[in-house]
Amino acid sequence: MENIDIEKFKTNPKTVYLADYYLGLAKRLEEARSLVVDGEMAELAQAEISDLEKQLSEVASQMEEILAKDKIEAETPKGLIMEIRAGAGGDEASLFAVEMAEMYRIYAVNHGWTFDLIDESKNEIGGYKDVSFEVVGKGAYEDFRYETGVHRVQRVPATEKQGRIHTSTISVAIMPIRTFESITINPSDLEITFTRAGGAGGQNVNKVESAVRILHKPSGIVVRCQQERTQLRNKDKAMSILIAKLEAEKEEAEMRAMSTERKSQIGTGDRSEKIRTYNFPQDRVTDHRIKKSWHSLDRIMAGEIGQIIVDLKSGQVGEEGEED
Repeated sequence: MENIDIEKFKTNPKTVYLADYYLGLAKRLEEARSLVVDGEMAELAQAEISDLEKQLSEVASQMEEILAKDKIEAETPKGLIMEIRAGAGGDEASLFAVEMAEMYRIYAVNHGWTFDLIDESKNEIGGYKDVSFEVVGKGAYEDFRYETGVHRVQRVPATEKQGRIHTSTISVAIMPIRTFESITINPSDLEITFTRAGGAGGQNVNKVESAVRILHKPSGIVVRCQQERTQLRNKDKAMSILIAKLEAEKEEAEMRAMSTERKSQIGTGDRSEKIRTYNFPQDRVTDHRIKKSWHSLDRIMAGEIGQIIVDLKSGQVGEEGEED
């Protein structure tokens, strides 16, 4: 009988049947070994022992594979939290934040993923000061993970009368949502308040205090959620966001600590790192991490970012130079 921890298999619904089967085989093996036989019976007993040992090894391997697969699935993000914030550039930055959110939304919908609004803050002209979304679907995190950082836009704003090119920025943060959570939060570290969910222009869209705001006092992180219709569901969603933020901060700190040893072309994952420029006059998008450019900017802003994502995943440095 192999020396394995049978209890971990008995407590897993996917392996409990195999664990019971394994124990049955082990009992038969013990009985076969206890038989005192000689002559022709000894040869038959040894054949049975060898067969039982083989079966036990195969069942043990099968159970280990199931648990290993479960671990991979638990560690693989089931989705992500996407935060977009307007940076330098005032109204132009906030309007570009809206366009970027729509670009990501179209790409997500075209892949069959959900793209749900969690919380938003708009200015007087309808631009985003900041906005957060939950994106769920197989492969969503793998495709969006390299979007974290500062995105710069260069173009002539609609309100510009003299035709001057303006430069504005937004920042994007991508935080994975995992089935397995590595962060434990002490309830006493939280300050939770409830308010009415607000609509455009500050109008209340309901009369119940269902929107939730959670302050994590040790880190100073504040999360808000008004997506759901009940306090409980908004609280659960906000807690998921908080955990994702804390895990992202932990991972970001670890990556910074190892930055001198990392060989990746994709950078540190720091949201303050300038990663990409959208140059409208030249109809060009340039990613500064892999020093590569793509054209047809109107199609890219319409959600056709697949080639950019493919090139980022490959990490191949392009032949075109980086913009200033």
